[in-house]
Amino acid sequence: MYILPSLFTAGNIAAGYFAITQSLQGSILEPHHFDYAALAIGFAIPFDALDGRIARMTNTTSEFGKELDSLADVITFGVAPSILAFSWGFRMLPMSMNPILRQQLVQLGSFVCFLFLICGASRLARFNISTNPVPKNPGRPDRKYFVGMPIPAAAGVIAAVVHGFGGHPFNTWTAILWLLLVGFTGFLMVSRWRFWSGKEINLASRRPFQWIVLMGLMIYLLVFRSREVLLLIALAYMFSGVLARAAYSRRRHRRLEHQDVAASTAQDAGHTTAGSS
Repeated sequence: MYILPSLFTAGNIAAGYFAITQSLQGSILEPHHFDYAALAIGFAIPFDALDGRIARMTNTTSEFGKELDSLADVITFGVAPSILAFSWGFRMLPMSMNPILRQQLVQLGSFVCFLFLICGASRLARFNISTNPVPKNPGRPDRKYFVGMPIPAAAGVIAAVVHGFGGHPFNTWTAILWLLLVGFTGFLMVSRWRFWSGKEINLASRRPFQWIVLMGLMIYLLVFRSREVLLLIALAYMFSGVLARAAYSRRRHRRLEHQDVAASTAQDAGHTTAGSS
């Protein structure tokens, strides 16, 4: 065990544990607990990104660290967001609504949140055993991509939506939309669609001076407009994979059409030549 990278992994686990406890304490009268849980999941994402990078920079990578990091991700980005999604989106449905409909939504919501957890754990398992995986819709060769939506980003979508609403629970009909969003996010994790990894970004290389102004502006927006900015970033990243898949399917469909047209043209030309002879 190397202490330095493991401290960041421990911080990741601590944030996940705090998010779980806050999700269980949240209620309609105390929605700030849900907001705290969402913020804890958001703060865990930098810890998850830094532990591996620090381990590589300090040459302290180990099999123990890799296993500990995977277990931490299951807790913080699998268990914690699934409990938050259920407690906030379904357990807090108003008691005044139709009791049968409420019971059905709660039961279905618990099942979908469980599927989110299973998809996240499966995504981590596939990532751990994969070597140079190739997505179904390959992108630019100079960029690096994840195969399937990474579990921290999926958990970030859950946390960003909860934080965007300030922790205040949904009503009946928006709970149905929440059900679809949680289920679709789980599907994206086990899909083989490409998602940009950002691994080619090198913070140590030279950048124009104007980047300082942009970084300052981003920090300002994250501090004072975190609800809107984090929700926009999370949804933009999620739909970037969907749009990339749609664009690839469209290009592939057009390419197949052109091939069919070229093949039929060549076949007609062959028939014409045979008839003339």
